[in-house]
Amino acid sequence: MVYGKVGVNRASRCVHGGGVFVIPLIQDYAYLSLEPTAIDIPLSGALSQNNIRVNVPSTFTVGVSTDPVLMNNAAERLLTLNSLQIQERAQDIILGQLRLVIATLTIEEINRDREKFMKLVNENVAQEINKIGLELINVNIRDITDESGYIEAIGKRAAAEAINRAKVEVAQQEREGATGESIAVREKTVNVSRETATAVEGQKQAEQQQRVAVAALEAEAVKGETEARRDREITIAQREAEIAAAKKSAEQEQRIRVAQAEAQAVTGENESRARMAESQAVLSEIQAASRRRADVAAAEAAKAILIAERERELARLAKEQIVPQEIEKQRIALAAEAEAEKRRREAQGEADAILAKYQAEAEGVRRVMEAKAEGYRRLIEACGQDAAVGPTLLLIEQLPKLVDAQVKAVQNLKIDKITVWDTGAGNSGRNTTADFVSGLVGSLPRLHEMAAQAGIELPPALGKLHKRAETHAGANDDAHTKGA
Repeated sequence: MVYGKVGVNRASRCVHGGGVFVIPLIQDYAYLSLEPTAIDIPLSGALSQNNIRVNVPSTFTVGVSTDPVLMNNAAERLLTLNSLQIQERAQDIILGQLRLVIATLTIEEINRDREKFMKLVNENVAQEINKIGLELINVNIRDITDESGYIEAIGKRAAAEAINRAKVEVAQQEREGATGESIAVREKTVNVSRETATAVEGQKQAEQQQRVAVAALEAEAVKGETEARRDREITIAQREAEIAAAKKSAEQEQRIRVAQAEAQAVTGENESRARMAESQAVLSEIQAASRRRADVAAAEAAKAILIAERERELARLAKEQIVPQEIEKQRIALAAEAEAEKRRREAQGEADAILAKYQAEAEGVRRVMEAKAEGYRRLIEACGQDAAVGPTLLLIEQLPKLVDAQVKAVQNLKIDKITVWDTGAGNSGRNTTADFVSGLVGSLPRLHEMAAQAGIELPPALGKLHKRAETHAGANDDAHTKGA
């Protein structure tokens, strides 16, 4: 195959059985083997039209076609493949088409009409492998079997039918042979009788001729008497021969009819004896069944009488003794069941109330915790990057409670006077008490701002924050507290 620039709207050109000039640089060539390849198809379990799975192992012989169109198909689809890959591709196509053909035929059609089966396989497989440039050369179906043994059963049935036909034909031939033998024997007897009569007739004619020769010189009256006697003897001989033949035939017919009559008599006698024995057996069975039914009826009647007496006695005892006890027992059981049901329902109600209480408390705690968690989350989100602001705000939130607790702790104490004595001095020349008071006052504005940002209201003891604006250079807003 030459490929490259080989013509208008063509990418390749296939050549077989000759040579071609390949132009370097713009063309190149490759070889594609035309040798036939045998592909084994181990088809098994293919489903036929009547839903019976069959095994059809076969061998398909294929090769690259020499038709120009099919060769181009092979060049386009098989040139880059080796022989094993080409066989695998062809095997896949053949398996699919073979299964498709088997699915359209019944087991009987596949087994009986092999010519139709092979024709469909050739048509379908050839049409499909032509698409890849291959040509179907030969198909060899090695055997056809099925998993259920249906084909083997069909073969056995056909063999049995052939054997039966052969037996019938043999019987027919034997019958015809016996009939022919009987006819031959009959014809032999007739012919022997006829020849015997002819011999006697010849003998009589010879005697007649002798008498005629001897009595040639006798008078014409003697001649007439001799002729009459001759005719009489000939007639008598003929009649005797016919009587003998008829007698033999009558005896044969008589023996046949006697044998048939005896056979019919024996058959009739046997059938009569069989019917008599069968009638006697049936009569004996009917009598035995009648006696058995009578005995069973008597036993059942006695049993019914005893059962009725027992039931009457039981009814009397039940009425006098058992019924009152049963009534009392049922009354006690009903009362006990009522009391148990009452206690069970009361316990169930108490348990349901306790459970509802605990569930409500748990739900409240859960919601409080969820609200706190959501608040803490928003607080942390509001703090942004400053991690110290969150704890400070939480501390401020708890500050009113701490102040209230401290106030409650000292509100009942009677203190006339508080004296703060501080002998030490700070770095600025002031004592520690003065520094504490000034630091506390200085931190109050910032404390109020943070509380306002967090939405918390401080206790009145910490004063209130007032804002005023002054328009002079270098002046800042000062926070003043009122009353402490």
